[in-house]
Amino acid sequence: MEVPYKAGFVNIVGKPNVGKSTLVNTFVKEKLSIVTSKPQTTRHRIHALLSEDHFQIVFSDTPGIINEPHYKMQSSMNKFAYSAFEDADLILFVTDIYEAYTGDELVFQMLKTTEVPVILIINKIDLDQDEKVNEIEKNLTEIYSFSKIFKVSAKEKINTDSILDTIVDILPVHPPYYPQDQLSDRPERFFVSEIIREKILQMYRQEIPYSCEVVVHRFKEEEKHGKPLLMIYADIYVERKSQKPIIIGNKGESIKKLGIASRLDLENFFETHVFLDLNVKIKENWRDDDKMLQHFGYENN
Repeated sequence: MEVPYKAGFVNIVGKPNVGKSTLVNTFVKEKLSIVTSKPQTTRHRIHALLSEDHFQIVFSDTPGIINEPHYKMQSSMNKFAYSAFEDADLILFVTDIYEAYTGDELVFQMLKTTEVPVILIINKIDLDQDEKVNEIEKNLTEIYSFSKIFKVSAKEKINTDSILDTIVDILPVHPPYYPQDQLSDRPERFFVSEIIREKILQMYRQEIPYSCEVVVHRFKEEEKHGKPLLMIYADIYVERKSQKPIIIGNKGESIKKLGIASRLDLENFFETHVFLDLNVKIKENWRDDDKMLQHFGYENN
């Protein structure tokens, strides 16, 4: 008997910095979503695809929901997150062992409007005792009735295979939405800008990383000495004049380190040699500028 093909959208929601992106990367076995220890690392909605012989899962990694946005950019990030409740066949609500909830959070207001199954995933169980994990489970199950509950470590890949089995069981019978060899709905330039932004988040402190946006304005494969070379030119936008010298550093040392770290990750991602040119530009208060937000790929508010 032929096994029917299944395909569907699995949308991942939750607070910032609970491990949503790490979970997606673990599922698809590729680093498609950038990961740092800082909250609000994910700014856009990303589709990551897992295709096998009998199923295709379209994972949607979303920004963490921000209860009180301070910038138009953060409001746009919330829109990306809210859209995950509208087109899902299944929702994964991810939290970790450090979060506590009252039930008044925006995410629960959205969950109560959905008619699709919602699975609770308690992440980072490798970092604490069972008692703490059980407290989180009790807290959340008193607020919302989840279809199923998993306690996992996305980073250590504990119990993640069990989630995949359950997802496939729930998926509807449907032909694939994307070609079998496609990994994401995003173009290559998007991943370039995200990799550079990840390094900015890792290397700079305080408000600097949150004030930066990366735009790739040239992306071309050429040949040098008979070998392929990916030529990438990117601009780093900051909000204030005082931030530009911080990004560049004394005698250009900081941006040089940023360029080296970014290039190494890009070469690993594209599996080829990369030439990377970075420039810093100033666009004052771009996080509240509708025109610039649209240019950077955010929705109008």
